Amino acid sequence: MRPDSGPASHIGSPRSGELEHAPGPPLSRRSLLRHAALAAAALGLPGPLFAKALNDPDQDRLADWTARLRAEGLAESDVPLGRSAVRVGELAAGTPYVPGTLDAYLRAGGSPSGSEPLTLSLTRFDCVTLVEACLAVGRVAGQAGAPSWERFGRELERMRYRGGERRGYASRLHYFSEWIADGEQRGLVRDLGVELEGVDDARPLRFMTEHRTSYPALSDDAVFREIGMMERRLDGRLRRIVPTTRIAEVSDRIETGDVLAFATAIPGLDVTHAAFAYRDRAGVLRVLHAPLSGGVVEVTRTTLPEYVAAIRRATGILVARPIRG
Repeated sequence: MRPDSGPASHIGSPRSGELEHAPGPPLSRRSLLRHAALAAAALGLPGPLFAKALNDPDQDRLADWTARLRAEGLAESDVPLGRSAVRVGELAAGTPYVPGTLDAYLRAGGSPSGSEPLTLSLTRFDCVTLVEACLAVGRVAGQAGAPSWERFGRELERMRYRGGERRGYASRLHYFSEWIADGEQRGLVRDLGVELEGVDDARPLRFMTEHRTSYPALSDDAVFREIGMMERRLDGRLRRIVPTTRIAEVSDRIETGDVLAFATAIPGLDVTHAAFAYRDRAGVLRVLHAPLSGGVVEVTRTTLPEYVAAIRRATGILVARPIRG
């Protein structure tokens, strides 16, 4: 249902509107087990049980990546969290892009009004879940003791849901600009919009309610009303965007691991993609992300300014710096 498509335009709608892939080859036994876990989640199993149903290679990756961060000195409190998160992104390179995983419980018959299952993965990502997962692993690595899937889940949960409290579908931070604002209020990120002299974008966000049929959860009238109230609460909250034409001017103030959100002119929508800023060994600023086009976690060949300039209807970027809080 994407209203726009460009090199990076694969949110298209907040947090849940990715295009489905065409049917592929028969599922492996492991994939079948995962689908069974998704169905179990739709029946109301709590988040931790759902997470454990994913079992190995996800938990293997958590243990391995945490050990790597600690061994490389990237889990220390004086190391910027963004550097840790980007290292996780490097380790995740080649991992497949899979859309719509957070709404799998709805497709399996779950209710959007009940408590939303906590969907966790380190073996498949969309653009936002990659950002969340890399930050969560970085935070877990910085904590004392052995990493656990439950601790990873707690870190991810407090980023993904408003106020860090997971309830129904409407408690999820569907608009990524609110993800940044909510995280800043709770000390998880620092919005760099003012520091980078961003311009104000006060357009009302109405994409979800104006595209109701694209969101299965919104067929529930009560949930539709909740999302509408959420959108109206965001009215008047300015989003500070670094315009596309000014990104090169401020790029020296953007650090590896800063969270990037790609702003769009699409009516009612704030951003179409999320990623990390990434400086290569030569200091060139690129993008580390999970793109729909290409289908795996990767670092772009183009620079950040070039990448944004190539996105149809892009207006610039929002930038937030992760905090270890």
